[in-house]
Amino acid sequence: MVWVAVGVAAVPVLLIVLQVVAMREGFQGPLGSLWQDYVGTPKSMSVPWAGLVLALVGISMRHRLIALGVAISIDVVLAGIRLLAGAPFAIGNGAVIVLTALAAIAWLRWDGIQRRNALHAAALGALLILATKVGDVWLHVTVLSRPTVFDEYVLLADHALGDPSWVVGRVLDVLGPAVYAVLHWVYIELPVAAIVVAVWQLRRVVSTGRWPTHYLVRTFLVLGLVGPIVYVIFPVVGPMFAFGADGHGMQLGNYWPSVVPPLDRNPAPMPFDTVTPRNCMPSMHTAWALSVFLHTRRDTDGSQAPTWIRWGGTFWLLATLTATLGFGYHYGVDLVAGAVLCLTVESALRAPERGWGWFRIRLVASGVVILAVLLLSYRYLPASMAEYPVLAGTVVLALLAGLAAAFHATWFAGAHDTAPTQHEVKTAAR
Repeated sequence: MVWVAVGVAAVPVLLIVLQVVAMREGFQGPLGSLWQDYVGTPKSMSVPWAGLVLALVGISMRHRLIALGVAISIDVVLAGIRLLAGAPFAIGNGAVIVLTALAAIAWLRWDGIQRRNALHAAALGALLILATKVGDVWLHVTVLSRPTVFDEYVLLADHALGDPSWVVGRVLDVLGPAVYAVLHWVYIELPVAAIVVAVWQLRRVVSTGRWPTHYLVRTFLVLGLVGPIVYVIFPVVGPMFAFGADGHGMQLGNYWPSVVPPLDRNPAPMPFDTVTPRNCMPSMHTAWALSVFLHTRRDTDGSQAPTWIRWGGTFWLLATLTATLGFGYHYGVDLVAGAVLCLTVESALRAPERGWGWFRIRLVASGVVILAVLLLSYRYLPASMAEYPVLAGTVVLALLAGLAAAFHATWFAGAHDTAPTQHEVKTAAR
């Protein structure tokens, strides 16, 4: 309860601080964006609804139908008013309003397990929405705090992996607009996949009155908190900006994706514009998509997940990886760093009932060390990595493969997820 109280108090303070920063620098802050979700044109049409859907897992079917009906009605009315006024079409106001009303009703009128489940789910939905607001501001912070970027270093390091962004970019050009459209939708609608998996994991909350000890939303939120810190430590804008036509005149040439740029053995930080976020290292889309994949392997009770959710998670991961490279948003080494980050965070959060034994400590510590080694190598050894690409590429992929193998052995091999721990046996006995 103490940590919950601290968190509840910290969120408004964080939002106010970021709003002040946004107002001083002349861009929209989280509170302004949140106000637009209530009474203006929502910035995203999918995120508010994703938050509401997540909140609905904590209430009964009857209340779900009522909440959905009210939210849809509000959206239809407000969208119609906007269209009549000549404004662009948008939805999402109803979802945010109903989510807020649901939390207020649960707090003021309900009690017991009904109240607890409703508030728990509503808090998760609200956190999802607020996290996107904070994330939008943080992207501006990366621009303000890092006027130069490390793309020259990353290009050299990426040569050890065979310059995959250029390869996949040319393949997508051949495949045509239909494939591009599907991949683009998958890339921008990652929250939709996350909500589908989260709702599936939390589907028994109301009927059983118990929440799983670990589920996807926890991983998503922690990744969103930890990963972007690296943005300001290792600022990178991506090949389509630093080496392509979208560099706003700051690019080193229009190379991507047709031609790999000449490799400069003496890389240096390059100045870049005041618009493009420095949000490539690590690839958070890779980290989030990999977490979706991992959470579609098994149900929260340790049993194997149904076929449809397993194939869905696999498709979303492969499509996201293809999009991140093929659209020129990331280098291959960004994806490796994102995968390492995901496995590390997931290892810290998974199966909390098993405690913090040596099995978990060594896995999390290994992930932290590997991520640090990768970032230091990308920054200080890129010329050597480009000089010996086969050796360097093998080492990079071996580090990721070793961590993945240890992760699988710890969490998926055998009956670790299904066998009760001593703590669980003692708890059941009580």
